[in-house]
Amino acid sequence: MKRFESLLAYVAAVALFAMMLLTCVDVVGRKLLGNSLPGAVELTELCMLVMIFLALPLASMASEHIVFDLLDRIMPPRLLTLQQSLANLLTGLVFGAASWLVWRRSARTYEMGDITARLEIPLGPFHRMVAAMLLLTALVHLVLAAREAMRAASGQPSRPVAPVTGSGS
Repeated sequence: MKRFESLLAYVAAVALFAMMLLTCVDVVGRKLLGNSLPGAVELTELCMLVMIFLALPLASMASEHIVFDLLDRIMPPRLLTLQQSLANLLTGLVFGAASWLVWRRSARTYEMGDITARLEIPLGPFHRMVAAMLLLTALVHLVLAAREAMRAASGQPSRPVAPVTGSGS
């Protein structure tokens, strides 16, 4: 599993680096040569799509999503465990539904032969990748929900939520 996580992280990092490089070359070309890089915007958009959706299941696996934890410190541990299990279950269902919708959209994309405007890159594979990553994220949340439910059933407290630190005054 660690290899798969590393692969997702590596490809997302490559996509981020490609976006940075494309933007740099495009700006330098526009300012110094008077011409921007043809298709740079399309490639940047596709790289952003890859980066975001490959990183999404990684953020879920590491429990690094933004969390509203105002009441977590005063809630009883069993209730907190139940709440986290329910939150992961609902999140998994939402991501699963989103995956299904994007997969259906990708079928239409393939059927109609949708491509990018300038470079004519087919969009179907990107839609399928998004659907697959949404499904993977849904599965991650369902596994997290099951773990929390098993903790609640065994009477174990939920994992503590890390406090947000900052320099607020």
